[in-house]
Amino acid sequence: MLIDARNMDYTALNEAIRQADEEIEIVGCLGQRFIGTGSRGKNITIHGIPGNALGAYLNGAEITVHGNAQDAVGDTMNAGKIVIHGNIGDAAGYAMRGGEIFVQGNAGYRAGIHMKEYGEKVPVLVIGGCAGSFLGEYQAGGVILVLGLNRGNKRIVHNFPCTGMHGGKLILRGDCTDVTFPGQISTRTPTDADHILIRKYVTEYCALFGTDIEEVLRSPFTVVTPDSANPYKQMYIAN
Repeated sequence: MLIDARNMDYTALNEAIRQADEEIEIVGCLGQRFIGTGSRGKNITIHGIPGNALGAYLNGAEITVHGNAQDAVGDTMNAGKIVIHGNIGDAAGYAMRGGEIFVQGNAGYRAGIHMKEYGEKVPVLVIGGCAGSFLGEYQAGGVILVLGLNRGNKRIVHNFPCTGMHGGKLILRGDCTDVTFPGQISTRTPTDADHILIRKYVTEYCALFGTDIEEVLRSPFTVVTPDSANPYKQMYIAN
């Protein structure tokens, strides 16, 4: 089903999506919020720039955006997949608890904040470019992979990554000697299991966006995890 969103507000557009069949193509999208909220069993393709909270509470649908996206992509997402052929704003994957988000370009501040996992549900956020400050803030689970492609002289991640991190895993492409991490996390080179995980999601990223997989994997990677079961103790309790 083709939906022309040029003269639709977000309420009308989302009602049209709810009433549509499984295959949906949206043209003329310009900032409408909450597209695909809670959707399952649908395949939504968007041409244009969706507004905040794209795919919020997504529960199994797939959303592809041919353009940039604004803040809170995949907010509290439970299952499904979001693919952005462009850049995204702040707070992508906020409280994400399942599914996958692939971003071709850069992400703003606080990507992956409060990500969590339970049982077999392991959320994954892959950022092809760079990420802003507070990446992985209070991360409790899941995987964040940042590739830093085409970044020039920019740092792969800006200030205060992993602040309050107490679970999950952040993987950065490169040796990250120019990144300052908080004291309650540890950094290391990837294990064999990490390399399998990295190859899996780099392969998918490259297939989606037409990037050379061997060139991406030629670089070293840095794995960041919490350094104890109770990282806050080091911050607030005197030894």
